[in-house]
Formats: sequence, structure tokens, C-alpha cells
Amino acid sequence: MAHSLSAKKRIRQNARRRARNQTRKTALKSNLRRFGEVVAGADARKIADALPSLYKVIDRAASQGTLHPNTAARRKSRAARMANAVKGK
Repeated sequence: MAHSLSAKKRIRQNARRRARNQTRKTALKSNLRRFGEVVAGADARKIADALPSLYKVIDRAASQGTLHPNTAARRKSRAARMANAVKGK
């Protein structure tokens, strides 16, 4: 257990940040799952609507520091490849 005031404050800060990041990551995973379901439906119009909203959630998580920028770019790239694979059929 921390003894100094600064260490106790750091523990409080870390707990708040962990809770915020957890919420953002859960929302991101939910959006990724929903996008996967849309892609599985193979409706190009729905995919075109879902992709920008997914990008927005990913970009927001990256800008807030929840995701590393390279991780965000990788996830956006994978989502685009999934969408393009359906369009190519």
C-alpha cells in the first residue's frame, strides 16, 4: 500500500483512468462486433453506413489515449479490408 500522498493520488488517478479506458474499449469492441455482423449480412449499403461510424469510434479512442495510434490505424485497415472483401464479391 502506498504511504506518500503523491503515491495515493497516483493510485486514485490510475483507477479513474482505468475505468474510463475500460468503458471506451468496451464501446469499441461492441462497435467492432456490430460491424462484423453487418459485414456478415453482406449488404453493401449498410456496410457503407457502418464503416464511417466505426472509424469515428476508433479515432476518438486513439485521440483520447485509450488506443495507440498504430493500433487504431491497424483496426481501421482491417475493417476496410473486411468491407472491401464483401464489395468484391
